[in-house]
Amino acid sequence: MFSLSPRTAIVAACLCWALGTILSKTLLSSFSPVTVLVFQLAPSVVALWLAVFFTRAKIPSVRLLPWIGLLGLLNPGWAYTFSMFGLAETSASVATLLWAFEPILILGLAWLFLGERVGLQLVGLVAVASCGVLLVSGQMGTSSATLNAGSALILAGVLCCAVYTILARNLIADPLFTVAVQQSVAFAWVLAIWPLELQSAAAPHLSEVPYRDIATIILSGLLYYALAYWLYLHALRSMPASVAGSFFNLIPVFGVLGSLIFLGERLTQSQSLGAVLIVGAAIVVLRHQIDPAEKSQRNKPLSSLGRDQLDDLGITNEQVHELDRCSPPRKGLWKKMASKSKRS
Repeated sequence: MFSLSPRTAIVAACLCWALGTILSKTLLSSFSPVTVLVFQLAPSVVALWLAVFFTRAKIPSVRLLPWIGLLGLLNPGWAYTFSMFGLAETSASVATLLWAFEPILILGLAWLFLGERVGLQLVGLVAVASCGVLLVSGQMGTSSATLNAGSALILAGVLCCAVYTILARNLIADPLFTVAVQQSVAFAWVLAIWPLELQSAAAPHLSEVPYRDIATIILSGLLYYALAYWLYLHALRSMPASVAGSFFNLIPVFGVLGSLIFLGERLTQSQSLGAVLIVGAAIVVLRHQIDPAEKSQRNKPLSSLGRDQLDDLGITNEQVHELDRCSPPRKGLWKKMASKSKRS
């Protein structure tokens, strides 16, 4: 099995999400939002379970399965239901730029619930990127009511993804199996709400759909869900949530460039300035590899290390859990809530 660094994995995940957004935008001209989700998730779920079978992915404890499933309902279930409806009301370039709000939410949630220390430099860079997003969303055309509705739906999806990142941060399970379960739960969700959409807009007959659209919907599903989420969870196992969130500023970079090349979309002057701020902040994060956890290694649990890192230290998984149990508790509201639940 090839070795993939966490930073390479999360950059590749951002690229997959950006390309998936562009492909989804082209599909929304022919299909309704939930229909796109159904036909994107179907090949993704099949591909993931085949990968689980052939790679013999490790199955986690039965107690973890309900939590893994609930995370799948949150993301991609609810998150991409909101974002797909929002994408139908705005451009792909603006949609990907709005996802730059996610690092802000992750920073706050990681500090509040995980007790992760956030460096001032990282906060400043995310603030710069946020100003860029405000410029992008402030000058988006004349039909402001429609655009605001689309932006609100996308941001609702962003919030779901941010909460997902915090909850999945300390989930110790095989990433491939985890993604397969989560995608299956999300697929069940979109199948459940699909009849509501079909009451107002019937799905096209399969024989009437061009082969190019069929190929596009399969490719977008594999990129958007299967590959991107596997890469993301692979990176999240060895990277603090706040640092992982800082890489999401790459999504609008890839998205704007891809929308320009493949869809011919153009940004206004204010949107271009906002894009420059976002790109600049992302470049600084990547070049300097800002990692707030480097100053707080003592508070970082051993269970957050990757398998390769544990092998280098000569520590087994059983020893990791024993050492984490004996270590002093981390700070943060999340740990306080967990300790209270144990006492009760």
